[in-house]
Amino acid sequence: MLTEILPFRFELDTIAIAGASLWSLALYLGFSRVSEWVIEQLNRWFNFAERSLYTSQSEFEKTRKARESQNAFYASLFSIAPFLVIGALLNWGLEISLGDSWGISTGILACMSAGIYELGRRDGESSD
Repeated sequence: MLTEILPFRFELDTIAIAGASLWSLALYLGFSRVSEWVIEQLNRWFNFAERSLYTSQSEFEKTRKARESQNAFYASLFSIAPFLVIGALLNWGLEISLGDSWGISTGILACMSAGIYELGRRDGESSD
């Protein structure tokens, strides 16, 4: 185990991790248009930042498609970070105000509600 290798001891609050993860998933599903916008902005920034690393245009164009695909993957991966932070803050607020177990139970309800909302939103978009 990792705790046996390290010379110091640290505690992980599994309830807080589970509650923050559930709330961030609910926010990610509930605000899917915001998450798509964040992914698009991160992708644009990654492509711009990587373009500045190349000095010649021909060298840049050689591997452009692969790099853009990789940047899109990284953008979708890093787009989770703001939702994790906000979900952790929401979970912390619930734990402070209502108690430890409320973060998880309301997180589950929020995930179910956000999932149903997202399914209805996508169904409505496809029928138009």
